[in-house]
Amino acid sequence: MNTKKALVCLAFTLFLATASSVQAAGTDSRYFVKSTSQFWKKSFQVRNVFDSGFTANLSDWQLKVAKVFGVEVVPVKKLNILAAATATPTPVKKTTVKSPIKTPTSQIGWGIKSIYGNTLGNSLPSGGEGVNVAVLDTGALISHPDIKSQIGVCDDFSGAEPFVKNVCEDKNGHGTLVAGVVAANGGPEGKGIYGVAPKSNLMIYKVCANDGTCFADDVASAIYYGVDNDANIILLSLGSDSESSLINDAISYAMSKDVMIVGAAGNDGPYAGSIDYPASNINVVSVGAVDNTIIVPDWSAQGINEASTSYSKNTGDIELVGPGVNIESTANNGYYMTSSGTSMAAAHIAGLAAKEWQTDAEYPAEATRELLHKFSLDILPAGDDSASGWGMPQL
Repeated sequence: MNTKKALVCLAFTLFLATASSVQAAGTDSRYFVKSTSQFWKKSFQVRNVFDSGFTANLSDWQLKVAKVFGVEVVPVKKLNILAAATATPTPVKKTTVKSPIKTPTSQIGWGIKSIYGNTLGNSLPSGGEGVNVAVLDTGALISHPDIKSQIGVCDDFSGAEPFVKNVCEDKNGHGTLVAGVVAANGGPEGKGIYGVAPKSNLMIYKVCANDGTCFADDVASAIYYGVDNDANIILLSLGSDSESSLINDAISYAMSKDVMIVGAAGNDGPYAGSIDYPASNINVVSVGAVDNTIIVPDWSAQGINEASTSYSKNTGDIELVGPGVNIESTANNGYYMTSSGTSMAAAHIAGLAAKEWQTDAEYPAEATRELLHKFSLDILPAGDDSASGWGMPQL
């Protein structure tokens, strides 16, 4: 292709880039452009930049231009705060949520009591001082009295602009729920609800739209940002049936910086291998659910533990389980709500990791992960099984 033709195509691309990207922003037209060239970054409206390329919302016309010039583009994968639907026509069981109430049924829920075991007594939950937990979700109600003093960061990666500081409005509610399980502190008057680690610091990163969908590049970008801004633990109560190379790379980066990532296993059990991604990633502490009788519910996704090396986290394994049925927590209207799902279970484990964070260890994340294994109460069937892994950590 001669230079004149190339310049003509570029001129049209530049002319239409803004309008077409606005049109594409409301569609499923997010792509990863496998190029580091400034030429293409100027031609397309860049959203997130990575080592091997960048993401952008592309119109059909822009895709054709990229193909003409031999630029490789691939669709960006999507995740969801709820279990992703599979090919089966049977609807996937999703996280259940009950109507909000103005005062908590119990200030210390059964899940918190189970995690604390016999150590709580007549005391209130405590701990997590100085530990930063990044919650990558639908945002949070930062004015909720039970979590507002624990929220130090509130940023949005999911909007029309790729990154907006000091904004993380939660119109879905899921993010506020999991944040409360981690760090609710009873509120200024001590009459609210308590999470596992009420002294921990919450870094709220809105990576999912109000309908609960999340683009993988936004999630990956938030992981990198959280790691670079002193997150100790990253909570991912979101999932998909297929993996994303962008998120995989971000998880590897987090591991290299000794940051723990906790992921919800998903709600589409009870079949072996039904665990969602990114919980299935070998570097993610994957968490399934148990009910108040410490039994794994049928809908909690399962790993492939019984086909892999016992008591060694392998790709596709469940590692731990946590309380995930009828969990009361903070709601995005300032009140309280009861919900079920592995999202709640993962939040309990992230909170426990914050409470027991091994600050003085050479590698705190690794040491804390080993401690969670040591604390785990085996769940039947005995051993490292596909439904419950090591079991449920309990103090």
